[in-house]
Amino acid sequence: AGCAACHALKAAGSEGNIGPNLDTVSNLTIDSVKYIVTNGLGVMPAFGEGEILTNNEIDIVSFYVVNSTGK
Repeated sequence: AGCAACHALKAAGSEGNIGPNLDTVSNLTIDSVKYIVTNGLGVMPAFGEGEILTNNEIDIVSFYVVNSTGK
């Protein structure tokens, strides 16, 4: 989906600077990430609309982000 273009996440080797640095966000849960990826937030588009990402892909990326932050 191109997450790395906007977000920094050390575990993914991404250094985006448009969206939040995911390494510094401390209160992420799988459910909160799934909601944001599915519905969008602020300038972040909704990746669940128009089936840009499938529900399974959203589950996978949500699990990965939550388990990779702060590493």
